[in-house]
Amino acid sequence: MIAYSVKKLSNGLTFIHHFDGNTNLCVSNLLYNVGARDEDPEKTGFAHLFEHLMFGGSVNIPSFDTPLQKASGENNAFTSNDITNYYITLPSANIETALWLESDRMLRLDFSERSLNVQKGVVVEEFKQRYLNHPYGDAWLHLRPLVYETHPYRWPTIGKEIPHIEHAELSEVVAFFEQFYNPSNAVLCIAGNIALEPAFALCEKWFGDIPAGPVNKNYYPEETEPIARKEMTIEADVPQNAIYMAFLMVNRLHPLYFAFDLLSDILSGSESSRFSNILVREKGLFTHVHAYITGDIDKGLFVVEGKLTAEADFDQAEAAVLDIIKDLSVNGLSPNELIKVKNKSVTSNLFAKTSVLNKAMGLCYAHRLGNVELINSETEQINQIEAKDIKMVCEEYLLSNKQAVLKYKSKA
Repeated sequence: MIAYSVKKLSNGLTFIHHFDGNTNLCVSNLLYNVGARDEDPEKTGFAHLFEHLMFGGSVNIPSFDTPLQKASGENNAFTSNDITNYYITLPSANIETALWLESDRMLRLDFSERSLNVQKGVVVEEFKQRYLNHPYGDAWLHLRPLVYETHPYRWPTIGKEIPHIEHAELSEVVAFFEQFYNPSNAVLCIAGNIALEPAFALCEKWFGDIPAGPVNKNYYPEETEPIARKEMTIEADVPQNAIYMAFLMVNRLHPLYFAFDLLSDILSGSESSRFSNILVREKGLFTHVHAYITGDIDKGLFVVEGKLTAEADFDQAEAAVLDIIKDLSVNGLSPNELIKVKNKSVTSNLFAKTSVLNKAMGLCYAHRLGNVELINSETEQINQIEAKDIKMVCEEYLLSNKQAVLKYKSKA
């Protein structure tokens, strides 16, 4: 069990503390309740752009990395469709440096046309390298809008297209910052070798005077259930044919969420999995194939992704995948198979929480989901999944012929 304390500042900032005496480190993890789904559909990529802008200097600190390096600290960030998360790890004695840095960029970034243009250039180059110039890199630019018609998960975190970033104006960027990057819309966790009272005192010292701001209401149109199978074929300069099959699944708090997660491991979580044994070795349809979930807060995706052999065609490959899922829906799985995959999932979950950084991130994310105690109930939720739940997922969600299928046809 992960012990924690939760307090709230008068300006709305949620403070979470976790003491870990087995390390000499401390972590500052700051989660903002903003992600790609909060963007204007005609001005996407802003949340990810801010992941870069937040390291470009603030009103009182022109260089973010210089004082952090002097304090022997490391930092990074990530953006998803749901959240933006910034974290700093450093020796416990230097934790105040992290809070000083985080509070100043929350107070106000050093906005300028120059800094904006620099970071726009960085993001545009990332867009080109990772999404446009890399084989299969644009998969999610096509797959998300193929699945989602109403919900703002229909574009990836990088944005819909390069012009949305290139044409971003300074006034629009400042407005996005003022709407989302404030104490009322954030949760800060200080974890590591520091007691509660001094940690909270430092939080009050550095964040207490920052004015409160608007809270993200997180209202999004719910994605309607698909009514039929969708398909898109792209002819591209890729090494071999590839297929992506995406199925709309449940949201993060649904009782069946971990059934989807376990099913992905059953299908492709090891070299002895059904996909590897049947699709790769026995039938020779794929050189590589795996299943995974996107893990979104709202209704996410269960995805099967694979590279086809030269002898296989798309119809064969898709039918073979569905045959394996159908077999699971009819014959189920053995108790030993379920126990094995549960044990692997629980072990992985518990091992991840030995890291003070992972605990800090997990506590903030659990709070974002609505209940910090969720960080301690995941093992129980995994263990509660039964074989009948796996069958239900297969029958009701994966075999309804409502999947979105993206096919890459190699020009080679």
